[in-house]
Amino acid sequence: MAIVDLNCDMGESFGTYQKGRDEEILDFITSANVACGFHAGDFTTMRKTVAMALEKGVGIGAHPGLPDLMGFGRRNIDISPEEAYELVIYQIGALNGFVQSEGGKMQHVKPHGALYNMAAKRQDLSEAIAEAVYKVDSELVLFGLAGSELVKAGKKAGLRTASEVFSDRTYQEDGSLTSRKEKNALLTDYEEAVNQVTRMIKEKRVHTVQGKDIEVQADTICIHGDGENALDFAKYINEALNESGIETTKIKDVLK
Repeated sequence: MAIVDLNCDMGESFGTYQKGRDEEILDFITSANVACGFHAGDFTTMRKTVAMALEKGVGIGAHPGLPDLMGFGRRNIDISPEEAYELVIYQIGALNGFVQSEGGKMQHVKPHGALYNMAAKRQDLSEAIAEAVYKVDSELVLFGLAGSELVKAGKKAGLRTASEVFSDRTYQEDGSLTSRKEKNALLTDYEEAVNQVTRMIKEKRVHTVQGKDIEVQADTICIHGDGENALDFAKYINEALNESGIETTKIKDVLK
């Protein structure tokens, strides 16, 4: 039986703003990427999300982003590798305090939004992020877009890496995700999304918007927790994968 990790971005509420249905979605995923206060989240949300994830046996990861609450961390900011290194360490440390205080152990780190996409293509940023993760805890798994500079940098730094694919995003010929500015960036049809993911896991291939198949490694699948139908989609994809003979489990078991 094929196995894969199913991760979701969460903990994105802050102050009086409530986002997502994290407690319910946690029943259908195996890893949670918890916002660390820069692009979303706050100290109260971080603690609550960590506690819920531990209670449900879900792996916990830091989801460090750019300091951009207004843009939800999805706008490019021209930061230096040194700044990337520092902001990643800062955010890992913040979340790890809550994980340790709740009696848990952090599993992974996955950069968020624009930081993730910038690091996917820029060697200098990806190496700074990988170094930051390694120096905080060399046992952490670094999540990165399959085939990206971030995955390469993680391996070079001596980290275990998880090649990530996306259930609800379309792909370009170079393996990058289609920009959210484009109309065809998102897959909204559940069946189409599941078919894409199943093929990536079983055949290690994905069909691009240019009409060409490219190779892809799928260790972990991302679903987004902030969408209007996020809970329904989490349930649907979990059930559909199991029916296709694909087991969902924590990333540490996938990478054995």
